[in-house]
Amino acid sequence: MSEAEARPSNFIRQIIDKDLADGKHTSVHTRFPPEPNGYLHIGHAKSICLNFGIAQDYQGQCNLRFDDTNPEKEDVEYVESIKNDVSWLGFDWSGDICYSSNYFDKLYDYAVELINKGLAYVDELSPEQIREYRGSLTAPGKASPYRDRSAEDNLALFEKMRAGDFAEGKACLRAKIDMGSSFMVMRDPVLYRVRFAEHHQTGNKWCIYPMYDFTHCISDALEGITHSLCTLEFQDNRRLYDWVLENITIDCQPHQYEFSRLNLEYTVMSKRKLSQLVSENLVNGWDDPRMPTISGLRRRGFTPASIREFCKRIGVTKQENMIEFGSLESCIRDDLNENAPRAMSVLEPVKVVIDNFTADAVETLNIANHPNKPEMGSREVPFTRELWIERDDFREEANKKYKRLVLGKEVRLRGAYVIKAERIEKDAEGNITTIFCSYDDETLGKNPADGRKVKGVIHWVSADKGLPAQIRLYDRLFTVANPAAEDNFAATINPESLVELNGFVEPSLALATADQGYQFERTGYFCIDSKDSQPDALVFNRTVGLRDTWAKIETN
Repeated sequence: MSEAEARPSNFIRQIIDKDLADGKHTSVHTRFPPEPNGYLHIGHAKSICLNFGIAQDYQGQCNLRFDDTNPEKEDVEYVESIKNDVSWLGFDWSGDICYSSNYFDKLYDYAVELINKGLAYVDELSPEQIREYRGSLTAPGKASPYRDRSAEDNLALFEKMRAGDFAEGKACLRAKIDMGSSFMVMRDPVLYRVRFAEHHQTGNKWCIYPMYDFTHCISDALEGITHSLCTLEFQDNRRLYDWVLENITIDCQPHQYEFSRLNLEYTVMSKRKLSQLVSENLVNGWDDPRMPTISGLRRRGFTPASIREFCKRIGVTKQENMIEFGSLESCIRDDLNENAPRAMSVLEPVKVVIDNFTADAVETLNIANHPNKPEMGSREVPFTRELWIERDDFREEANKKYKRLVLGKEVRLRGAYVIKAERIEKDAEGNITTIFCSYDDETLGKNPADGRKVKGVIHWVSADKGLPAQIRLYDRLFTVANPAAEDNFAATINPESLVELNGFVEPSLALATADQGYQFERTGYFCIDSKDSQPDALVFNRTVGLRDTWAKIETN
């Protein structure tokens, strides 16, 4: 397949192809412009893959620019997390990292230019009055009584704003456009407001800060962006984007194109709602593995390749839609099925004692790391007289459909021997505490010599050599597909979104690293927790189950 055939096509790439063919642009320059006021989520991953992917495919450039115009909500912590997320996803930005705050001096000069042209004015209405004067979707706005001040007066007042002589909320700079416009964004939008807040890049140099809509288009132009890509909620804002650039003296005239944002079932994408989950301790931080943040997905065991593949599969359109959560899980399942080594873990253990195996003996078994990939090698697994198996893998009685261990019957231990359950012990409450078995010492890697059939295979861990581990079973954070539509979205949090079990894992997993996923035999895909796991207190997170159990729930 050629590179052109392999490249996913969409309406944005078609626009770029035409622009290049027509000579409108000789190269492609995109940008990813997050606000450093929170952690990136899977929706941002779609934008990252689009902007950086286009730059890669067209041998162009993509800037990482922080739109840092709101110092009250921004923090260096978010800056660093965003840089890490972009790099982890596999992308490199062009040149130095950009900040909108780098352009604060130029933005101020452009505001002065608009004032001199009679296209901006200082308004002393309160924020509440501005909202009232703006009108509604069915009623036009009305002009501020300060709208027709002279350019000289506005320049003096704007300088007074900059000098800190206006309290917050007592004055702002507004564009002078059209209070009767059918587009609310064009009804004299605010360009600058007073904020006495220290900025993480510029310190206390400024006490007035430009608004996003004024800053974004100018930043694009100053950086030579050819195709400014954003989500559909900014579609109306394109009119203001164009108006600003048409009315200032600037060479580059980038164009904004909008695509649909990512809406994913059983989660929320609103930064405000995600922040609420964190601030109200409904989750354990921004990187909680149940969160749709990139850092949360990484901690849960998602790979960069699986997220890039997900973004490729969902595509880029103008059509708003809700993506099934199973689509994301399918991508990581496909990735790990191919690339994750196998290992054994017992999540809810019950003890097996093999009566005819020598006490204190340890037999080292060599078990393949992947059933279909011999190049992935093998590992040594200790086999001892006492083992752990899953409690659900044993029954005193069962029908023929049950293919695991039954009292008086046989089953094969994965990579080891055939065993037969002979008798059991129970505690005072009637719970099985120990299953006593015998083993056929001639069945290692082969069927019984007498030709009897043993159909079931179960996993196990040595009770003597296995390592205790906390197993965290993560599931969907919400019980409803669209929690954002609920009056109280937090009330729909899934109480089973995190279940913690105390299990055992095979000794090889003592060397597990956070960037390596494993398939725990017959259980699911897991990774070691990058934050809480310690060498003497292992913690494993379930990334995804072996199959989509929610698909069955939703169709019942």
